[in-house]
Amino acid sequence: MRVGMTCIFEGHENATDEEIYHNELRLADLAEPLGFDAIWGVEHHFTSYTMCPDVLQFLTYLAGRTERVQLGSGAVILPWHDPVRVAEQVAVLDIISNGRFVFGMGRGLGRIEFDGMRVPMGESRERFVEAAQIIMQALETGVLEYEGKYYTIPRRELRPRPTRSFRDRLYAAAVSPESVRIMADVGAGILINPQKDWMEVADDLDAYRTTFKELKGVDAPAPLVTGWVCCDEDPVKARDMAQEYIGGYYEYVLNHYELGGRHFDTTMGYEYYQKLARSIQKHGSDRVVENFIELQIWGTPEQCYERIVDIRSKVGNDGFNGVFSFAGMSPQTAEHNLRLFAAEVMPRLKALDPVQVTS
Repeated sequence: MRVGMTCIFEGHENATDEEIYHNELRLADLAEPLGFDAIWGVEHHFTSYTMCPDVLQFLTYLAGRTERVQLGSGAVILPWHDPVRVAEQVAVLDIISNGRFVFGMGRGLGRIEFDGMRVPMGESRERFVEAAQIIMQALETGVLEYEGKYYTIPRRELRPRPTRSFRDRLYAAAVSPESVRIMADVGAGILINPQKDWMEVADDLDAYRTTFKELKGVDAPAPLVTGWVCCDEDPVKARDMAQEYIGGYYEYVLNHYELGGRHFDTTMGYEYYQKLARSIQKHGSDRVVENFIELQIWGTPEQCYERIVDIRSKVGNDGFNGVFSFAGMSPQTAEHNLRLFAAEVMPRLKALDPVQVTS
């Protein structure tokens, strides 16, 4: 199994934004020496939920500081960008990093971000599909050209010319069944950010694999799973960390995305979140916070390993990306979390045989 780490740059009241950036970058510098296979970043705007407005800029910085690790975007939110500029930035990053970039893309969920970017949230599905087609065509052929509902692009060459195919390095973030179907259509593997029961995720993946095989004629790639990690030698301390940090993180998720909001009722393409919002309105947020904690990776190193293996048995992922610093963790706590996982959990995960999952 491939094992990566994800930096999210979550803001909190105990540190300035600049301090948070320096702390996260220091952890990112540890990834390659500790043996991680990849470093991933995320894209978000306008709040301290996560403060990385340009994930490709972050990864380009890391490309110059590393030699071996892959660099993954989890994800570039296509409806918020000019697809021409994304194609250019990706081409440059992949050349600079000698082919180490893994392109993860998404369609977005936060209303505050869509409003700030001046893009109607209800257009995200169609904009995502068009932008993905433009970008992937350009990266495969070196030519930018498109005429669609949202984007009309005259024929231009993409320079510098891409030198490697992204067909086996393309992923998309997906939680809802609607997004899973879209990702199969564009030929992307799935980046799973756990928010619902793993057996529900498994059912969504079954539909995705079937659709992928029908559309592309080949088996879908195995998914990648991201998990929020609280690892400690003391099981009681690890449990307390999970309650404080993983629970605290998801409280921020609820606020940033307005997951209990009624705006999903009138926003096309977010049917899954309509149901989630109604559940939160009916039962309150405590239940979904507890459910989120149970989906994540916490405990002693042995317990963390067992949790990841159990997830793998359900969804067939061949990669795991851990988030080790979040929700106001001190730099010391985050580093201990990262180092302990790297020393005692990661080697066992890397030793696992590749998954064999077909549609």
